[in-house]
Amino acid sequence: MRLCIVSETWSPEINGVAHTLNRLCRELLLLGITVDVIRPAPRQPGSAACATQELQVKRFALPNYTDVQVGFARPGKLQRFWQQYRPDVVYLATQGPLGWAARQAAQRLDLPLVAGWHTNFDHYCQDYGVAWLSKATRRYLRYFHNGCALTLVPTQQQAVALRQDGIKDVQVLSRGIDGERFSPAHRDLALRQQWGVSEHQPVALYVGRLAPEKNLSLLQETLQAMRSARPDMAQVIVGDGPARSQLQKALPEAHFTGFVDKHSLARHYASADMFVFPSLSETWGNVVTEAMASGLAVVAFRHAASAALIHSGHNGITVATDDALGFQHAAVTLCQHPADYARLGRVARLRALEQSWTGIAEQFLRYLHHAQEARHASSPACRIRSS
Repeated sequence: MRLCIVSETWSPEINGVAHTLNRLCRELLLLGITVDVIRPAPRQPGSAACATQELQVKRFALPNYTDVQVGFARPGKLQRFWQQYRPDVVYLATQGPLGWAARQAAQRLDLPLVAGWHTNFDHYCQDYGVAWLSKATRRYLRYFHNGCALTLVPTQQQAVALRQDGIKDVQVLSRGIDGERFSPAHRDLALRQQWGVSEHQPVALYVGRLAPEKNLSLLQETLQAMRSARPDMAQVIVGDGPARSQLQKALPEAHFTGFVDKHSLARHYASADMFVFPSLSETWGNVVTEAMASGLAVVAFRHAASAALIHSGHNGITVATDDALGFQHAAVTLCQHPADYARLGRVARLRALEQSWTGIAEQFLRYLHHAQEARHASSPACRIRSS
């Protein structure tokens, strides 16, 4: 099979979509799949590591948020690429201008389309002060996805929500974790010393983009409350974004690392004790599984990966999505009970290790074959033969 992935973001960009696509692509290559990639030209010239063929298109940064980019190309350019390297299936990972152009080009060439739901765009409308765009965005997404054979989402919770919103043919494709890369074995006492803590002092960690959609006001309030309850606790915040300077002023005692490379990231996870994650904007949240695999007790809302993987009180702590005070209380209580966060972290790793990337890639491949079969069954030639 020849698959073409169309995405506005790709590794080495640091975000959940790029990480998921990169790992999925590597697994597909092991299964003998040829993978081509269409994406915006990267800031640093280079080729997508897993791509057999690649088309890079014009790149534009979003206003006021230069870390996020979109691609732009006319459908005809994509058609010419696919006429030369015709894929069996096209996977649309993003629904921006590049995804829209690819959808048009694929339909003109009668190529099977599968779409991924990696980002909650209507949620972002609320966070960036354009709530009035939310309804129009949902209408656009409904139209976009209903032109595809399948839409793949990471959780059953998300699948139910999209079906209720009128999106058809929604199926679940979970996310995996590399249990060797993210492991308690990478705990680093020297790194903890840089944070100013001994082996038995607690460290609360946050990993993620520092931007409005991450519910950073609650993160700030929660870390301040935890610090009041445990003055000896260190706070480590990994990531960067437009809200960093504001958060640094509010949390002067916290350690802000900015973005770190993948090897250092694994050490940061393993060297902490608790993972505090108040975001509600994720469709999955790779950082949750990374923290769990690293042996951390996670405090999160009952949403996305946390809802799918965490049995509250058994392998982490989750609270209802509308209970901000409950979230803060859970984190404050946990930081005062070392035996509890150690126990939760041990069980969390066992649950995370059940998320095999190999199995997820095999499921993805089955969905791609389903899209091929559906396109074949609906083709004019097939209908004539069956009549």
